[in-house]
Amino acid sequence: MNMGYRVLVVDDSKLARMAVAKALTTLHPDWTRVEAANADEALVLASKDAFDLAILDFNMPGRDGLHLAAELLKLKPALPLAVISANHQVEVVTRAREVGATFLQKPLTDKAMGEFLAAAADRLASP
Repeated sequence: MNMGYRVLVVDDSKLARMAVAKALTTLHPDWTRVEAANADEALVLASKDAFDLAILDFNMPGRDGLHLAAELLKLKPALPLAVISANHQVEVVTRAREVGATFLQKPLTDKAMGEFLAAAADRLASP
């Protein structure tokens, strides 16, 4: 049994980060989270703080979640990550898959979040 994973949550909206935090706490109270408000903050955290998976907002000022996903995967190729957005155009969903991210639609449901976290935990548990 794992001691709980560390989750990086990146969203420029504090409200959105709180919604993700609430779902995380409900689903995995033993997991901890690290929060960033944008891609630059996230990359600073990534360089000094270890985390096991990431949940990124797509629409952010500066670099969007897909650019950030690509940069994080360069640093940590096996990192399970999700990109969340209210904009579920085919292009965004396709680009998320192309960079190796799971696409989750906003508003985020506990079911969608739970499925992503379960898949991420499976990936992390298998070497």
